[in-house]
Amino acid sequence: MSLRPFHLAFPVDDLAAARAFYGGLLGCPEGRSSEQWIDFDLHGHQIVAHLAPGAPRAAAANHVDGKDVPVPHFGLVLGMDEWRALAERLESAGTKFVIAPTVRFAGQAGEQATMFLTDPSGNALEFKAMADPAKLFARD
Repeated sequence: MSLRPFHLAFPVDDLAAARAFYGGLLGCPEGRSSEQWIDFDLHGHQIVAHLAPGAPRAAAANHVDGKDVPVPHFGLVLGMDEWRALAERLESAGTKFVIAPTVRFAGQAGEQATMFLTDPSGNALEFKAMADPAKLFARD
């Protein structure tokens, strides 16, 4: 199955902080930019940090497998080796996690490694890897 890249535009308070987080910490190559926005390549997907100081950020959460998951959030489903490498890089950098790297839904069709963190503007991100990638949408 060939997936088309998605595009996501989101608000940030500070473009320099967004550049350091997405480009530096997460390793997303930078694309086009202006004084108001920056394009980043998130594993082939286009995410765009738009300068919008004070834009509202939702502070809701849903209880999922014993943890409060921030809503809204965005992120990627990575391969397990990529997920482990990212988790190690983030932990080594002293990242403060909303939900530290963990496994949820253990023993179920949806078993996955997951972690949640926020960018400097408070946007929530999730990175996950499926125990069995073919079961991304499987039901128990």
